[in-house]
Amino acid sequence: MKKFLALLVAASMGFAMCACAAESSNEGGLIKVGIINNDPNESGYRTANDADMKAMFTEENGYDASFFYSLKNEEQIAAAQQFVQDEVDYLLISAAGTSGWDSVLTDAQNAGIQVILFDRTIDADASLYAASIVSDMAQEGETAVSWLASQNLAEYNVIHIQGVMGSSAQIGRSGALDEMVAANDNWNLVTQQTAEWNAETAQQIVQAVIDSGESFNVVYAENDDMARGAVAALDAANISHGVGGDVIIMSFDCNQWALEELLAGNWNYDGQCNPFQASYINDIIQGLEAGNAPAEQVVVMVEQGFSADTITQADVDSFGI
Repeated sequence: MKKFLALLVAASMGFAMCACAAESSNEGGLIKVGIINNDPNESGYRTANDADMKAMFTEENGYDASFFYSLKNEEQIAAAQQFVQDEVDYLLISAAGTSGWDSVLTDAQNAGIQVILFDRTIDADASLYAASIVSDMAQEGETAVSWLASQNLAEYNVIHIQGVMGSSAQIGRSGALDEMVAANDNWNLVTQQTAEWNAETAQQIVQAVIDSGESFNVVYAENDDMARGAVAALDAANISHGVGGDVIIMSFDCNQWALEELLAGNWNYDGQCNPFQASYINDIIQGLEAGNAPAEQVVVMVEQGFSADTITQADVDSFGI
């Protein structure tokens, strides 16, 4: 792994791998895992997800774990191939994109490496992985859009700020809105652009719409950071938002600070995306080590949506990440 890291740094490819493990693999019967995740700085959700994984997959808990981070699917796939060559016991993947994984997962299977997906789904045959612990991103989108429809606006003019294109989070959260717009004449996309989970880019997108003079009354942002950027543009232009405001603010992930915005009435809706999957993965690995197949191949995290009209301080304290 050190050689691989040196090559990556030398090539200045813009992604990172860190070894968080014992000095020599499998000493003392440690289970060797390669964990592929998105950049922890991507969002508050991802920071919480990465911290959860690092707290679980430690030497003290019986693991020799190495972590790799990238927001680029091709870089993640290359890292997965390297982990296969390193002969890990388990390959844990939160995929940046849904496609292109079949070949490396086939290689892992041929090498006797068990693959477990977490956080996000991929477009690959289910026979190529042992289990998948994921959020139902499509359901997240459907719950959010159903809530928006229940507001009974005469017209919906939506600024849609998307996450990284091709990720399961983007596909699921975009899909429900796209279907509603296609089916209803009074639903209109003022703009639909990706900010790749970035607050500053989201702010620029909303500012451009404001500058154009086009009317809008909904911001549908696919994560909290992008919603925060959108709101910054509204505040700079003295456009009211939230409960009783001119613009409905919708988001996903349920960072604690975002739920506090909801509680204060500054935002209207936030859809939960549960980042705490490590204990589920550990249970599956321990079962496999004992020769037991997972009881369920797909475990869907329990999630809900929160509205400014009904959220409580207890909700903020219990569900904020």
